[in-house]
Amino acid sequence: MSRQKPSPTDSAAPPSRESVLAELQQGEVKFLRLQFTDILGTTKNVEVPKSQFFKALNGDVTFDGSAVEGFTRVEESDMLLRPDLSTFLIYPQFSREEGERGRVARLICDVALPDGTPFTGDPRHVLRTQVERARALGFEMFVGTEPEFFLFERTPSGLGSTVTHDKAGYFDLAPIDKGERIRREIANKLVEMGFEIEAAHHEVAPGQHEIDFRYAPALETADRIATFKFVVKRVALEYGLLASFLPKPMPGVNGSGMHCHLSLFRGGENAFADPSGDHGLSRTAEQFIAGVLDHAQGITAITNPLVNSYKRLVPGFEAPVNIAWSTSNRSALIRIPAKRGNSTRAEVRMPDPSCNPYLALAVMLAAGLDGIEQQMEPPPAIQRNIFRMTVREKRHHRVKELPTDLREAVEELQKDTVIAQALGDHVLDHFVEAKMAEWREYSSTVHAWELERYLDLI
Repeated sequence: MSRQKPSPTDSAAPPSRESVLAELQQGEVKFLRLQFTDILGTTKNVEVPKSQFFKALNGDVTFDGSAVEGFTRVEESDMLLRPDLSTFLIYPQFSREEGERGRVARLICDVALPDGTPFTGDPRHVLRTQVERARALGFEMFVGTEPEFFLFERTPSGLGSTVTHDKAGYFDLAPIDKGERIRREIANKLVEMGFEIEAAHHEVAPGQHEIDFRYAPALETADRIATFKFVVKRVALEYGLLASFLPKPMPGVNGSGMHCHLSLFRGGENAFADPSGDHGLSRTAEQFIAGVLDHAQGITAITNPLVNSYKRLVPGFEAPVNIAWSTSNRSALIRIPAKRGNSTRAEVRMPDPSCNPYLALAVMLAAGLDGIEQQMEPPPAIQRNIFRMTVREKRHHRVKELPTDLREAVEELQKDTVIAQALGDHVLDHFVEAKMAEWREYSSTVHAWELERYLDLI
């Protein structure tokens, strides 16, 4: 993932309401989607016709918050959608039928209460709060992500399956890699929407793919992740396939991760870079790394939020299970890629693409900033393959492990006061309630594995 110094255009002034209205008219847009994200990371939208564009851009469109997971109770349900004009884009045409119905545009919105104050349960507000906290310390966090996904065949009735679209492996080419054409189509659509694509390739497992896009400020990256997932699923649908971001849809192969490359900039310069420091890292970088490691157990429920997430976080499939950092090997939770200068960054390897991108980036930033504020010292970097270390060796190097299931992760989240404070009471309480309900349902379900293993035996 290449890096350059952020340019002045990275912080360009957002468009005005008048300029957005003009683009809507010039683009012959007939519908405008006002998009937001619930606490569990599901993208929601309210679509308005041309006659309501002015009202929408004024932030006067309301919706029933009680109908959205984790938002509000029925007696206090009215909420406002306040569009962020910098997120305006016109969707490309995904199919001929869509073109005949008229063009559609999109604005990502912040959620507000009827009096105009920000809603504390809005995940975008949670991330924005941490971004402002970083700004108060003189920093801006930039993030690049590597989201992975699977392409599966659909059944004759249109339902999804786990039959992969190909049998290819890492960096394979057509004709073995049958997803090449689809990846190219996804990349083209994203470019039409303003993305700068850096790479697209087949991943390790059959049917598994990765598309990387240029790093950006944290809030912009979270918006892009939400948009990316929509485009991937939409293009796959046109090809009669199912695109899935489930972390571990099949046993015995690598799961899908979403490695996050994090760096802090100050005054236009990379605050993680210091040629005279150990490994070419500054004290700020070391403290940030120490903070993420210190809070790793507490943030895992947010970065890996599904029961299925913990089927990926097991030894032997490249996903990290050990809380450590390294400048070379990929068995550590945090890896420091080789390039330095403005490319200096920390690659956090545990997140998976099922996470809410706003909350995931918020808790990673909160953890890193706590490391800076508390002037934490990271343990020594481990350059060995941690998977091959003995228990005694791990203890000697102070290597702890990530939670092994969703319940343990939620319990660790509740114990971490720094991360709980970063999320806020509303998000924390509703997230914990939803995830513990998910765990109870999973735990009480009799799975096929149990029947196959025990039914005839016991």
